[in-house]
Amino acid sequence: MTLARTLVGNAAAGVAIADRPEDLKTFLQPGSAAVILRRQPEPKFQTWIDRLDPSRLPQGRIILRPKTVPSAVVALCDTASMPDCNEREHLIGDISALSGIFAKLMRSPYLRLRLQAVTTNACRKFHIDAITARLVCTYRGPGTQYGISTDGREPARVFSVATGAPIFLRGTLWPENPASSLLHRSPPIEGTGETRLVLVLDAVNDPEDEI
Repeated sequence: MTLARTLVGNAAAGVAIADRPEDLKTFLQPGSAAVILRRQPEPKFQTWIDRLDPSRLPQGRIILRPKTVPSAVVALCDTASMPDCNEREHLIGDISALSGIFAKLMRSPYLRLRLQAVTTNACRKFHIDAITARLVCTYRGPGTQYGISTDGREPARVFSVATGAPIFLRGTLWPENPASSLLHRSPPIEGTGETRLVLVLDAVNDPEDEI
């Protein structure tokens, strides 16, 4: 593939890898189940976010226009008393950049943004979300798990998205038939003492429909 490479040997069929944001348009092509934007987190930022007191991690859920994401994330960070430092600015800038990329790709006038600090086995069952499309990026802790379902059963092979790498997932409302057989879930961490920080972005056309 010229736009993105399908993973061979270490990823499910229909999941492609993009090395640049402009390669993400592979996600819109027929038969694509998901695309992962391959990237490595900055070591200094990763050390900082991993060591930060979980009570200082920003959390919230809001529907907004992409251009207002930076100010909204700043407010969430302020509410959580996240330390004002270069790493915090990096987090705000990265969430804002991913929001712009996702909104442009999906031609979505609004986004549903959710930041969540996860300590339990949230969404522990493999599933497909009842949305058109979703971006998930794990900034702290293990990334999203995924695999191909056969006859509605749990995937026989399970793969994990790298920390800091966003995955673009199709939902049940994506206009393609047959629907994708790619399932995903949050990795089970309950009892480990670990805290994940997860960003979730959903494409929203009309906020009134989301009430």
